[in-house]
Amino acid sequence: MELSVGHTPDADDAFMFYGMFTGKVTSPDFTVTHVIEDIENLNNKATSPELDVTAVSVHACAYIPGYTILRSGGSFGIGYGPIVTSTKKMTINELQKAKIAIPGKMTSAFLLLQLMIGKFDYVEMNFSDIPLAVKNGKVDAGLVIHETQLSYSQEGIIKILDVGEWWDKTTNGLPVPLGINVMRDSFGLETIKKFDKFLQESIEFGLKRTDDAIEYAMKYGRGKPRALIEKFVKMYVNDVTVNMGENGEKSIRKLFEMALQKNLVPKFNLKIA
Repeated sequence: MELSVGHTPDADDAFMFYGMFTGKVTSPDFTVTHVIEDIENLNNKATSPELDVTAVSVHACAYIPGYTILRSGGSFGIGYGPIVTSTKKMTINELQKAKIAIPGKMTSAFLLLQLMIGKFDYVEMNFSDIPLAVKNGKVDAGLVIHETQLSYSQEGIIKILDVGEWWDKTTNGLPVPLGINVMRDSFGLETIKKFDKFLQESIEFGLKRTDDAIEYAMKYGRGKPRALIEKFVKMYVNDVTVNMGENGEKSIRKLFEMALQKNLVPKFNLKIA
């Protein structure tokens, strides 16, 4: 069975799919063609749906009824997650009145920040453009994801708010639900679970060959040094990535429970393989 599989041009996704996309981990059931897009583009594609399997933001699950969440391949922060940056310190009250750059309306980072500080004025832009927009004063603050969570100081900006820390304290230590992989419902649960196992095997293959998998992932490092990319990958490819388990599932359900209470997402049927 041939499948179209979407993932982001990010080092952590590349690490997860290293075994699968290099042909070093194979399946008797599937062949894959991969589609590489920014996470918000993948979120939007999933509303159609266009791809058989795709990485999406957890937040996007409220708007993609034709997909089931896989238990493997998730990006969960363990006490850390998206951050808000600026050129100067700002209070939450000031942020509520500020213009904040966000990496997309369907990103989990955007939903988490709304849960943390309430509604605010925002402008959408590609996540990689946010640090410069903050530094140049085009926006008052920027919601930062991916490796810029580690490199913001090199971009000439400062961290003023840690959304991941807030979630960790608010939920008594549940992992921060950020990205997951989903598969079209039309394949049926048995096939979905088979692909889920295939993806899990690819992740485990990378974890057993970290140096090789990091080297492969560096092609999506956006010019950042290897040490930073390795640190970033190890933050977001963890035990919960291999299988979200009870805590990963709880964190996703908690996110939507809180969002529904504040009318930030529509009611929908959450499906996890």
